[in-house]
Amino acid sequence: MAKVMPGRYTAKVEGSYVVFIIGMRINRLLAVHKWVPVVRAMGKMMGELYQHPELGFLGSRTSVGLRTITQIQYWRSFEHLENYARAPLHLKAWKAFNQAVGSDGSVGLYHESYLVEAGHYECVYVNMPVFGLGEVGELIPAAGKWGSARQRLAKG
Repeated sequence: MAKVMPGRYTAKVEGSYVVFIIGMRINRLLAVHKWVPVVRAMGKMMGELYQHPELGFLGSRTSVGLRTITQIQYWRSFEHLENYARAPLHLKAWKAFNQAVGSDGSVGLYHESYLVEAGHYECVYVNMPVFGLGEVGELIPAAGKWGSARQRLAKG
């Protein structure tokens, strides 16, 4: 279990960055042969991204629900994210998905991209383990000039 950090913290990230939400939904639970390869392919890509920080990937957080797996990823820039979309491992996984699943409805995929300009974000973590932007940025106490959401946004 992750160590809880008592108190209030916020995170500072230098410059602009991208929040990329990507996930899958298992539409047919019994179609294991369709969705397990998707999960495995994502695991391989995550391994590659963590091994090669020069690709611009900063980190991620995964959540698993009954039918969905969602990752919130942080990227240095949209260009880095777009370049990875054209990388060999991603293209191989995308081709395999389209051949195995295509539009048969057994597995759904989704993503959303948010371009965050420097200083146009704020966050707070109270009695939490290191989490979210705190994992990819600098974690600092949310006190004094960093105490409120408005103050954190003004400090950007």
